[in-house]
Amino acid sequence: MSHQHKQMILNFFLNNTGVHEMGWKHPEAQPERVSDLSHYIELVQIAEAAKFHAVFLADNLSLGPLVATNGLSTGFEPVTLLAALAAVTSRIGLIATVSSTYTEPFNTARLFASLDHLSGGRAGWNVVTSANSLSTQLNFQQEESITHEVYYNRAEEFVQLAKKFWDSWEDDALVLDREKGIYADQDKIHTFDHHGPYYDAKGPLNLPRSPQGYPVLVQAGASETGKNFAARTAEVVYTMQPAWETAQAFYRDIKSRVEKFGRNPDELKIIPGICPVIGETEEEAKEKAAKIHKLLDVRVGVKRISLAIDYDLSAFPLDEPVPDLSGIPNQKTYSKLIQTIARNEQLTIRQLVHRVASGNGHLTFVGTPVQIADELEAWFLKAADGFAIRPQLSPGGLADFAKWVVPELQRRGLFHKEYTGRTLRENLGLKRPVNSFIKQFSG
Repeated sequence: MSHQHKQMILNFFLNNTGVHEMGWKHPEAQPERVSDLSHYIELVQIAEAAKFHAVFLADNLSLGPLVATNGLSTGFEPVTLLAALAAVTSRIGLIATVSSTYTEPFNTARLFASLDHLSGGRAGWNVVTSANSLSTQLNFQQEESITHEVYYNRAEEFVQLAKKFWDSWEDDALVLDREKGIYADQDKIHTFDHHGPYYDAKGPLNLPRSPQGYPVLVQAGASETGKNFAARTAEVVYTMQPAWETAQAFYRDIKSRVEKFGRNPDELKIIPGICPVIGETEEEAKEKAAKIHKLLDVRVGVKRISLAIDYDLSAFPLDEPVPDLSGIPNQKTYSKLIQTIARNEQLTIRQLVHRVASGNGHLTFVGTPVQIADELEAWFLKAADGFAIRPQLSPGGLADFAKWVVPELQRRGLFHKEYTGRTLRENLGLKRPVNSFIKQFSG
């Protein structure tokens, strides 16, 4: 698919102190501010001044096992934080992660309709199906195990039901006729009888239809089931790709699936996560990366990877190649990603630990602004519609990208200089969905 005359999407991956798992130890980090709203205001305002399309906020529903050394699993509830940030921004999109596994369609539809209203049409929902971890289950008083396929089947019905709630008010249902005493046109507020395998609901939502109709729907599944769910449902796919070849194959695969489901491939944007380390010279960039590497306790890194893949690597020498992992029982997406990185890059265990710590499996670019822009341009031409920028350290890494890389991309005509619309949909080039009740009655 050609990107001629198109410009890339840039989202900022909003994180406590950066994505490096030991970045909080860096002398320039400010871990004491991770519960301070002013910290996140500073970050989102840097991103908005640089014209990023959106901030993207991930979520954890339980505390990680290594929290004593790694604070990445701590953080605010996403919609709460983004609602606060909506008040101090005007154009940047606000994408929150909410699990379909541990909430209800009405609650989620109401949350995102509220965020979309409060932000003037800038909300996005990263739809996730939470990992089947015991700690998360017990936080929600659930102990049963659910299969991967059931997670996604339930998520698909969840999204379809949320859309019914968002559509339950037509766009012009709110009348506000003071003389006649008519607040809303009752005929344009719809109930529905939804009876599915997982949910029963009637509606309507207790909030008028929001500026975008629906929040922008984001998904990050990489399994076969997850990719089909994204191709049918999502408008943005966030993906973790460790190399150019895998990114290009993923891009072609998802776009072809979108077509098979009767959608226009341009209706879905594919955005890999990228972890840049930027210096005014190549030597400075490498020195920055080396300084961050020194923060890592390799033994803790080995334990973290071992827990993630359910296979103990601590018995193997650190400076010998990663053993063959193809036979381990855990063959979930992340475990396969670790195997691919270790095999394709021929890493030792020590090198793998640093590779994962610096970006959790995402590709890390270390170089000058021109070199970073070169890499992004190459990926954009063949393997991406844009990128989720994941600085290893924040706010410094974000400020470096905004100061040095964004102007270089703009100089090449690859990134916009101003927002083109008021809503996130408009800025991403996505259509506002037609209300399904109008389609139903007109058809």
